[in-house]
Amino acid sequence: MGSRRAVRGVDYYELLGVTRNATAAEIKSAYRSLARSMHPDVGGTAGTFRLLQEAYETLNDPVRRADYDGAGEPIRRPRVTGRRRRRSFGEDPAYVPKLPRLRLDDIPWWDTVDPDTRVRYLPVTGPDRAPTLALVGGWSLLLLAGLAVELSAMLMAAWLAVLVGSGVVIVLLLRRHVRAHRVNRSFAAEFGGQRIFGLPDGQDERAQQLTAELCAKYLTRLPGVRVFHGLSWPDSVFEDVHHAVLCGRRLVLVESKSWLPGHYTSDDEGTLWRNGHPFRGGATRLPEGVALFEELLPGIEVRGVVLIYPSRAGDITTVEQDGDPVSPMTPAQFVCDIGRWLAQDSATVDRDAFTTVLDQVVAD
Repeated sequence: MGSRRAVRGVDYYELLGVTRNATAAEIKSAYRSLARSMHPDVGGTAGTFRLLQEAYETLNDPVRRADYDGAGEPIRRPRVTGRRRRRSFGEDPAYVPKLPRLRLDDIPWWDTVDPDTRVRYLPVTGPDRAPTLALVGGWSLLLLAGLAVELSAMLMAAWLAVLVGSGVVIVLLLRRHVRAHRVNRSFAAEFGGQRIFGLPDGQDERAQQLTAELCAKYLTRLPGVRVFHGLSWPDSVFEDVHHAVLCGRRLVLVESKSWLPGHYTSDDEGTLWRNGHPFRGGATRLPEGVALFEELLPGIEVRGVVLIYPSRAGDITTVEQDGDPVSPMTPAQFVCDIGRWLAQDSATVDRDAFTTVLDQVVAD
């Protein structure tokens, strides 16, 4: 690694525009931003783009990064006299975050949902079954009533006119009902047996894998929930959104982050704060992503969540922040709050919204 850097005269940190203590999330964010302008398909050169990829692959891998850093100037450590106090800075490569153990009694929406409820598909393309059968039953009674009594010629003519007219309406309704049933049955046959689409980034930090497990374990209790991993923004070819969860006419976009323990909040502009100070240890592009998906999906309510896992031993805390474009959350808070938000229409699948979101999945 050292000889490669010397020959090329390129510092990978400088190339990506990050500091030498940049987090994995910052490195990935910087790479994605540069890749959009340096890709050969948008005017960049193949050699420059390969160098950019090499820089990202090196700094994104903890072992290769340590080897790369070790090829530079030796680190001079100050000599410490007296008692040494151990302090912890930055991420701990040996630390492996885990999912929280949630008691079902602590999930407020869990018992309010019947996972076996029949899914309702939107938009409705024909009359529902119950009113259609009620009309058929009413028409049958009208027919029997006319046959059971003796009617005058005038009443017979009126009865026949009503019978024929209502019969035509019922036939049209039945045809629409059958057609709608075929549309729903075709959609269910293609997608009804699958609840999760795409794959989390297997080469990225463990956070994305944990979120995938979290969604599969808890949110799929909602019959109408559909989970997506690895989505692009509209008109993008890159993976810009880690996860998305759709239920009814509600969509949540999720970024999974592995950051230092602390208390995280956000302001009205989507800026993240940690322990009362603007957070410089990572970045999120969710506010822009939420705006783009709101434009892509008119009529769908879109929220953004930064799901934070600790990068070393310690606690992550957040507060509930309704109305903000981006909300930092812990895994437990995500299950409770987002699950409750989605559970308000737990058994509905919007076909149009579903196919639109599915088209954005790039990580199959």
